[in-house]
Amino acid sequence: MPELRRVFAKVGSTRAYAAAGRLVAPLDRWMMRVTGSKFGLGSMFGLRTLLLTTVGRTSGQTRQVPLLYIERDGGYVVIGSNWGGERHPGWSSNLLAEPSALATVSGRQVTVRGRLLTGAERRETWDAVAAYWPAYDKYAQRAEHREIRVFLLEPVAGD
Repeated sequence: MPELRRVFAKVGSTRAYAAAGRLVAPLDRWMMRVTGSKFGLGSMFGLRTLLLTTVGRTSGQTRQVPLLYIERDGGYVVIGSNWGGERHPGWSSNLLAEPSALATVSGRQVTVRGRLLTGAERRETWDAVAAYWPAYDKYAQRAEHREIRVFLLEPVAGD
């Protein structure tokens, strides 16, 4: 793990980071939008970040959220940690209701279908993501009352 990301990951596991993250998330989302996901707050620390666009399950409006990801099996793995918060993040519930979404990765828009991972596939994937961003293990401890959702965003053929 590059040194800057290693240091940032230690900070990233704190409750203070979670609180700050919620405050700066709109700025990160704006930066990702205007740069086509080529630059966001996470990229300053060497983190791979995509901009996920889902459809609100009750509003029907498009919703965008920047998310850390790792590549796996030709797709993108994203984690519904909500920084270890009490509830699942809205984007994950939106993806369960409507799996079709758009991922903007490094300036490229990809139509994807979100698939919730379960069982052994989830555990194996969790380990890979936690190796990339160790703070996820701390988030899981804080969110012990719920199982954090792990999704594979699979590109739709022809995109």
